Amino acid sequence: MISVAFPSRTLVDWEEWLAPLDQFAQATGLTVSAYDRFGARMAGPLVASNTARLLLASTLWELDGPGSAFERELAAAVVASGNDNDGSEAHGSDMPERQFFGLRVRALPLTQFGKVYGVLVFGWCFSDFSSPMACEQIARMVGISGPVLWSQVRLEAPVTDARMATNTALLRSLAGSIDHQRETIEQLNRVNRTRDLFLATVSHEMRTPLAALSMRLDLMLKTHPDLPPAVTKGLNSMRVHVRQQAAMVDDLIDAALTLTGQLSVVRASVPLGRIVRDAVSTVEVGAQQKGIALTVTPGDFGDGTIIAGDARRLQQVLWNLLLNAIKFTPPGGRIEVNIGVGAEAGVETGQVKIDIADSGQGIEADDLQHVFGAFTLQTQANATGLGLGLYIARRIVELHGGALTVASRGAGQGSIFSIVLPQGAEAWNPAPA
Repeated sequence: MISVAFPSRTLVDWEEWLAPLDQFAQATGLTVSAYDRFGARMAGPLVASNTARLLLASTLWELDGPGSAFERELAAAVVASGNDNDGSEAHGSDMPERQFFGLRVRALPLTQFGKVYGVLVFGWCFSDFSSPMACEQIARMVGISGPVLWSQVRLEAPVTDARMATNTALLRSLAGSIDHQRETIEQLNRVNRTRDLFLATVSHEMRTPLAALSMRLDLMLKTHPDLPPAVTKGLNSMRVHVRQQAAMVDDLIDAALTLTGQLSVVRASVPLGRIVRDAVSTVEVGAQQKGIALTVTPGDFGDGTIIAGDARRLQQVLWNLLLNAIKFTPPGGRIEVNIGVGAEAGVETGQVKIDIADSGQGIEADDLQHVFGAFTLQTQANATGLGLGLYIARRIVELHGGALTVASRGAGQGSIFSIVLPQGAEAWNPAPA
């Protein structure tokens, strides 16, 4: 594969030009070559007419041939001027051209972001029926028989100005489309690089100070038990807010990874009970503070069920669902976590289902379809955050080959979030990349 560095931009894969230029040559009967901005021929000459095939077998387009030298000179003039041919900005039929013993030759610049990175040289056709003398001059120069060249030229119709203008417009449109596509790809790459820089910056510049601040607050509360109550209350409030900000930063990073398809999971055989137990232990204090009854069925938390999963990510999913349930369930309410396998849970054999049901505010029917959207916020119950938790949670479950759904009978009727996952390491078959 021929790839050349385009200054300060990207690599130019010249092999990408072979197919479209060959199609152009076949459709028009013209000969076409592609040059880089330094005068090296990167593609061609691509020929279609019998006259061009006869010339291709001569020394015309050899590396040190007169045709190659002529094309390089023309390409250099285009690069120097940044315009078509010898500096003119004319287009269509008014575009100037150069003559090689009666053969008309034109050139088009290839541009990206306003800079010329290459040139297409095309034509090598007569505008009228050539004379035997002109054919003899060309033939003598490139080492072929003059009468043979003249006989072949006579069999082919000349390319009129109108036809040449049409072919030029066709090639210009073709080149413009390819260059625009390349610009779009480069812009997308630039966006990706900016995104990666943003993620790295957020990870370092925001996570690190928040972690340090949280650690200092914990240290102050533990090492100064005799602080005035008002100070202790203020420090605890600060600690809560710092943790909220840290969670928002984590959600932003996970959401960015999800949107770009970079969020990943590391699977291993793990007891489901361990994941559920760790998630419940993280949130049960909050449930107790609101007087919410939190129960798990069966009592072993699903210890006997093995799944192929990323324990940390799945715990993140359950933690998010449980926190939401606590947040939107009024004091004195209840939250039930029910774990089932196969038909007994209403799923297929080899699947495990986890239902998290609450007696909270519920979800209106019109809102159910938007629950898992990015930046979807509840407007009741003093909702906080960025509205990214459920969006990220669904993607994590999907990466495990499972599904996350929600059901609710309406406002004040509570909600049920259901997670379905493959059971056992052998049950997970990753889709091809």
